[in-house]
Amino acid sequence: MNGTTQPHRRTIDPAVVPVGPSLFVRLVMGPMTKILNPLVAMLAGRRHFPLAARIHHVGRRTGKPYVTSVGARVQGAAVLIPLTFGNRSDWTRNVRAAGQCSVQLNGKLYQAVAPQFIDAAHVEPLIRGAFGPVQRLAFRLLGIQQFMQLQLAIR
Repeated sequence: MNGTTQPHRRTIDPAVVPVGPSLFVRLVMGPMTKILNPLVAMLAGRRHFPLAARIHHVGRRTGKPYVTSVGARVQGAAVLIPLTFGNRSDWTRNVRAAGQCSVQLNGKLYQAVAPQFIDAAHVEPLIRGAFGPVQRLAFRLLGIQQFMQLQLAIR
């Protein structure tokens, strides 16, 4: 991403079915984010803290740079991110509109492109290879239905 990035036009892709957070996430996790986000943001992306990553993205309307903490894993030549709050969150729409972002994970910074929403049910082997059994159980308990997959850009 460069400093001259312009805001993205607001577009709606008819091929993307809106997926929101589960009832549990809305009722329990939603209110907790005000408490947890600052703590997770301090640790996300750092070396020896592989549970969370930092997504560096640009606002699709403002062009303003943002940083969002998410769960993520590098699997082969891709980054896989569980969409706890669904594909309608601001950061997912920003990354999709820009077609790229930077991902800081375990102390490394990756350039990632070509974001895609993938249904959890269709990519179980990919998820199984990237996440451990406790995390996969948490995904099911949280009702996570989709992941964002990004390809690592070759430098």
